[in-house]
Amino acid sequence: MLKNILIVAVGGAVGSVARYLLSRLVQGTVLSAFPLGTMAVNVAGCLLIGLVCGLSEGEGSPVTPDVKLLLTVGFCGGPTTFSTFMNESLSLVKAGDVLLCALYIGASVALGLLAVAAGWHLAK
Repeated sequence: MLKNILIVAVGGAVGSVARYLLSRLVQGTVLSAFPLGTMAVNVAGCLLIGLVCGLSEGEGSPVTPDVKLLLTVGFCGGPTTFSTFMNESLSLVKAGDVLLCALYIGASVALGLLAVAAGWHLAK
């Protein structure tokens, strides 16, 4: 258990620094208020988590469970849970639970927006 915690911690630390650097790099190239840096990080995280999960399936996978944990929960999950959210959504679709997937996405976005607004209003 301690080993897994350390793997996630290292991946999360490196992923958070990568998020900061990528976001600053991308956002620095755009003069608008559109949060392109955050979007770029989220899309890159989704691409990486999909790649790692795809490579980890089946016999003879080049991705060990420790590497999968490091990259998915740590590196991708530390800086952005959006990639995990999208991976879980895809898993629901692959399992044939399209309605449940739509409910999960809709509820997550709506409740997340409400929670941010509530937190903001509580702070004021």
